[in-house]
Amino acid sequence: MSRSCCAEEDDRASGVRPMYQAEDPVTLWVNKVGPYNNPQETYNYHSLPFCQLSENPAHKWSGLGEVLGGNELIDSQIPIKFQRNVDKGSICTIELDATKVKQFIDAIDNSYWFEFFIGFVGETDKNNKDKHYLFTHKDIVIQHKGYQIIHVNLTQASPKLLEVGKKLDMTYSVKWLPTNVTFARRFEVYLDYPFFEHQIHWFSIFNSFMMVIFLTGLVSMILMRTLRNDYAKYAREDDDLETLERDVSEESGWKLVHGDVFRPPRSLVLLSTLVGTGAQLAMLVLLVIVLAIVGTLYIGRGSIITTFIVCYALTSFIAGYVSGGLYSRNGGKNWIKAMIVTASLFPFMCFAIGFVLNTIAIFYGSLAAIPFGTMMVVFVLWAFISFPLALLGTVVGRNWSGSPNNPCRVKTIPRPIPEKKWYLTPFVVSLMGGLLPFGSIFIEMYFVFTSFWNYKVYYVYGFMLLVFLILIIVTICVTIVGTYFLLNAENYHWQWTSFFSAASTAVYVYLYSIYYYHVKTKMSGFFQTSFYFGYTLMFCLGLGILCGAVGYLGSTLFVRRIYRNIKCD
Repeated sequence: MSRSCCAEEDDRASGVRPMYQAEDPVTLWVNKVGPYNNPQETYNYHSLPFCQLSENPAHKWSGLGEVLGGNELIDSQIPIKFQRNVDKGSICTIELDATKVKQFIDAIDNSYWFEFFIGFVGETDKNNKDKHYLFTHKDIVIQHKGYQIIHVNLTQASPKLLEVGKKLDMTYSVKWLPTNVTFARRFEVYLDYPFFEHQIHWFSIFNSFMMVIFLTGLVSMILMRTLRNDYAKYAREDDDLETLERDVSEESGWKLVHGDVFRPPRSLVLLSTLVGTGAQLAMLVLLVIVLAIVGTLYIGRGSIITTFIVCYALTSFIAGYVSGGLYSRNGGKNWIKAMIVTASLFPFMCFAIGFVLNTIAIFYGSLAAIPFGTMMVVFVLWAFISFPLALLGTVVGRNWSGSPNNPCRVKTIPRPIPEKKWYLTPFVVSLMGGLLPFGSIFIEMYFVFTSFWNYKVYYVYGFMLLVFLILIIVTICVTIVGTYFLLNAENYHWQWTSFFSAASTAVYVYLYSIYYYHVKTKMSGFFQTSFYFGYTLMFCLGLGILCGAVGYLGSTLFVRRIYRNIKCD
């Protein structure tokens, strides 16, 4: 039995248009092997006893993102000439011993695949699970247009029973076929149009869009009507004595906390850091999505990762500016500490998670382990680009937007917060605040998770842009409503509540990832489980900080707006 698979020629994603002449050598690169159900558990191709015609085959390194993605291209040393067909050529002969047989059996039992760029090692006998067969023939079909290679397809055949002492002749064949597909459209064969452009995907976008219209309309109607009544009540000056006494005894609501609502929040350094980092991440995500739409970044191996890291470093100015301004407006004095924490918090959170995962990968001998040299490149980007830009942003933010200009004066003695019903407590408001934002993105989360964990290429970045904008709008609306309810309950600790109300979206995404792991995947083993939940934790931390910052900034504008229109004592 043979298995068809896709393969790629080495310049598939480089953006270069390689031109060949007849009989020019064509290098076919091998990449990695690993269990098919565990995408991150990958190993060097020659960790299995395949043919290795020389001890030091050529390696190809194609950039930061590709290395971080666990790719290591090695020359397969299969002799291929441009436009020369090979009916049956010999690669090598493998002499099986007990160790090699055990390695191959373990690989077959775990459905190991190899990347040429995709294929299966072997198969088991359906009638006898103790018999294992290794594919010994590779049938390579290369499609070309003129002097450019467009597609490569690899089919395996000639399964041979694995037995100790047996010799297996590894062979290959090459067939060249012309095609009408242009070089610019060569990647379309890897795109799963029926999956990503399914009616459910379109319906989810429409559903989220209608949610935005409904929510913004509802928020506007309720708040405008309620606030209008509040303003009318607070603005009365000529009431008779009886009405005035009744209002004094019954008055409650957000106006009563005007002397405390702009009181600096607890843990100001941390809040400033999170809001600044979240603002940076929001701009970063928007920038990367736009670049992916314009530049079709999904074509290049590791291009998205490289773009993300470089853009993160370049957008660090935003984090410093927002954090520095917020810290200074609230009377913060130790701005250097705030700047250092802003520049370091999120990168070092990712580093801590990455360090644990890297230790696991090194222990397993996996290609997912990040080389020391790559770590140094990332550190240099942070130390010499990200950190200085964060410093510059903090200085500019302190001087340009750091002056306190609160509509109401903060009183010296804090007002006691009355006890309210359980559903008006900050914890419940924060927990409920993430439900609607999560509801607006959870369908898209399915497509993102499937593309990342199930070998699909995510290319519908237009959908992602719409969903991201919808998430921002829904998050702001929900957080404003939560802040209004909290202030109406005479609780003026709205800053952290508004942040956590929006950040709780990430909690629901993480809970969804647990469901996805158990229901939608066949992952197994400590290695893959660690990487799945480690990467998801890293993603959810970023998402939580992003949403929290958006919610806080939206609530800040709302609070300043409503207190600007009342008379403060």
